[in-house]
Amino acid sequence: MGAASAPRVSIASHTIGPAWDGLCARKLVARRGLGSLQIPGNAGSIEVRLRPASKRPITADRIQIVVNLKIAYFINHYPKVSHSFIRREIQALERQGFDVQRIALRGWDDTLPDAQDQSERERTRYVLQQGAWALIFPTLRAMLFSPLRCFKAVRLAIRMSHDSDRPLPYHLIYVAEACRMLPWLAEHGARHIHAHFGTNSTEVAMLAHVLGGPSFSFTVHGPDEFLRPMGLDEKIHRSHFAVAISSFGRSQLCLRSRYEDWLKVKVVHCGLEKSFYDGAPAQPSVTQRLLCVGRLCEAKGQLLLVEAAAGLAARGIPFELVLAGDGPMRQAIETSIDKHGLRRLVRITGWISSSAVRDEILAARALVLPSFAEGLPVVIMEAMALRRPVLSTYIAGIPELVRHGEDGWLFPAGSVEELTDAMQDCLSKSAGELQRLGDAGYERVLGRHSVDTEAGKLAALFRAACVEN
Repeated sequence: MGAASAPRVSIASHTIGPAWDGLCARKLVARRGLGSLQIPGNAGSIEVRLRPASKRPITADRIQIVVNLKIAYFINHYPKVSHSFIRREIQALERQGFDVQRIALRGWDDTLPDAQDQSERERTRYVLQQGAWALIFPTLRAMLFSPLRCFKAVRLAIRMSHDSDRPLPYHLIYVAEACRMLPWLAEHGARHIHAHFGTNSTEVAMLAHVLGGPSFSFTVHGPDEFLRPMGLDEKIHRSHFAVAISSFGRSQLCLRSRYEDWLKVKVVHCGLEKSFYDGAPAQPSVTQRLLCVGRLCEAKGQLLLVEAAAGLAARGIPFELVLAGDGPMRQAIETSIDKHGLRRLVRITGWISSSAVRDEILAARALVLPSFAEGLPVVIMEAMALRRPVLSTYIAGIPELVRHGEDGWLFPAGSVEELTDAMQDCLSKSAGELQRLGDAGYERVLGRHSVDTEAGKLAALFRAACVEN
């Protein structure tokens, strides 16, 4: 068997090319009979299972290789009601054979309505759970045993503070948080760390790498990462790869990085579990209820939605509006509801579980999301998977999924008149028209946002990162 022929090897149902062949060619020992051979390697624990004896020599393309790669996921706040897509991604990677360690800064004491999030919390280690004092010993230990690496990490933290809206002390704390995380990564045997959101979580993962930890990558969702300075150029440059959840997101990362690093920026969509939409009724809901799901904040545009609801009421259009979520703008939104006399027509649920969100989507005629700034909202994917048309704005990654007139309505952000018109048009549609829109959205989202397909893209990137380390 030789590396030059580059035979392809089947690894956990994925086909990996010459990089793996070069690694395996030097280490595989062909032999006949039953048995297994453990091969130490940089990519994790590789078990080669040999099939029954044969007269023919055993070559790479006849050997089944099972790889149990150990990686870590690092998130600022996990689990969280609005971060169910991260949970789904981790679980999909585990189905593909990865051993995923969960690490977060915060989230150990949140009220979680979802049982799956409660289970995730039990599996997560928290950097700040024992307070700031717990950071001191790991930091002193790193300074004592790896002074040069500590110096480089502190120097990098100072540089990052120059392109940030947070002062230097925050970035020095990130160094201490990275020191706290390092022994956990080593204990788990993590070969790579992936952070979600390009904020401080990615900086901590980057500093951990400088301190001697594994390679890192990160996913950027937007819009916050695109609206604030946070050193994305440096983070992308030092990462093994960076992920955007839409083509728009990739364009924003390219805009903020060096041309030579553009190939590092990949697009991996957020995914949906089949169980979320399996068994859902295929028929549309002809109720006059519209649903908005999301954090009650400036970027989501719920105040504009209340104004549009007042416009519908003034036109004599019967409707009901449900705002599912909570957040800092709740009091202002409730004040606006009372000001327009809409208390009977508009309801705010507060935070609800994923299953309750699903029930609300199914009970509604359509989803309306009048956002001012976005990435690509997961709830749009969920609504389309449940055959509910979507009304949203021409911003960010939304037009990549929602097509005006085919599976929903798109209107300019900030226009209360066009939002009101779109809502009225939706409320006037017949059951047959709603069925056509819902079916088109269902087919589109399933083709673009399967969690196992998208996790497979990440899995290939993680495997490549582990081989190259």
